[in-house]
Amino acid sequence: MIDHIENEYAKFWIEKDILHFVYKNGISIDQSVAMKVVEDRLLLQQGKTLSILCDMRGVKKINKSARNYLALEGSILIKAVALLVNNPLSSTISGFYIKTSNPAIITQVFTDEKEALKFLNNQVDI
Repeated sequence: MIDHIENEYAKFWIEKDILHFVYKNGISIDQSVAMKVVEDRLLLQQGKTLSILCDMRGVKKINKSARNYLALEGSILIKAVALLVNNPLSSTISGFYIKTSNPAIITQVFTDEKEALKFLNNQVDI
């Protein structure tokens, strides 16, 4: 059984029924990157629907096709997403993603990891 995955863009692991997803520092996300991280996330999940803590603090930019892919095809087997940000740029990127891409699942932006985890734990019964 796989307990974590790391590729050139991100690292993933499951802890207490939450998939932790951390983008590497300085990463630019285009559709090919988005497709690779979704492929690896699904491999780790092994068919199980989970909530996701997505650490966006390392993301430099994300293009429209990647945002659209993540909002639609990239949303399978996800209960809820907490996007973790730590600066105005990542906050803007995340807010723009939510407003323009209308992700199919509940998605919120956080600057505090504990608050993000609290939100995800409250989504367990959804």
